[in-house]
Amino acid sequence: MSQKALQEQRHQQRKDEIIAAARRRFRISGFHAASMSQIALEAQLSVGQIYRYFINKDAIIEEMICRIIDYRIAEMESKAETTHLPEMLAWRHTLSPDDDALMLEMSAEATRNPQVQAMMIEADARMFNTACQHLHNSHPHLSQERIRCCVELLAVLMEGSTFRRLTPQKCDPAQLQQLYQEITAMLFAKK
Repeated sequence: MSQKALQEQRHQQRKDEIIAAARRRFRISGFHAASMSQIALEAQLSVGQIYRYFINKDAIIEEMICRIIDYRIAEMESKAETTHLPEMLAWRHTLSPDDDALMLEMSAEATRNPQVQAMMIEADARMFNTACQHLHNSHPHLSQERIRCCVELLAVLMEGSTFRRLTPQKCDPAQLQQLYQEITAMLFAKK
């Protein structure tokens, strides 16, 4: 491996370590309260070393959002059909409880920080557009407007499910799964 490749690998490894430390610190303190010095301490680095990789805390947040969205898009693209949605929603399955909690934190931070809000809007647009393309491929009989409406409804259900995971489930998941199956059958029905 060349010297340049080794340097790039080490650079990426250090960024990964900083992101991992920031994730832990943000989960403990929240985005707003977590300081760069706390992140540095968590990463066992100096604040100056972190600034070699990220210009500020918002840049760390942006990288974190990007990685979470990239992971979610990859998962969405690996699933050929939408048949798994009713089960995921009813049983409150998640790709990553940690990512879900961080996205809730980021949403809260977006209410205070216009830069984080812009990041969240951009991330949402990426997810939305990818989901629309995925649905179009799976259900080509649906109009583009119907697909957009379906994606918006599914986003509300998925994001609502993320929030609902914080509370005890109040109904039988098997019955709820049947209801979600009816909803998705209605959404994707050929007319």
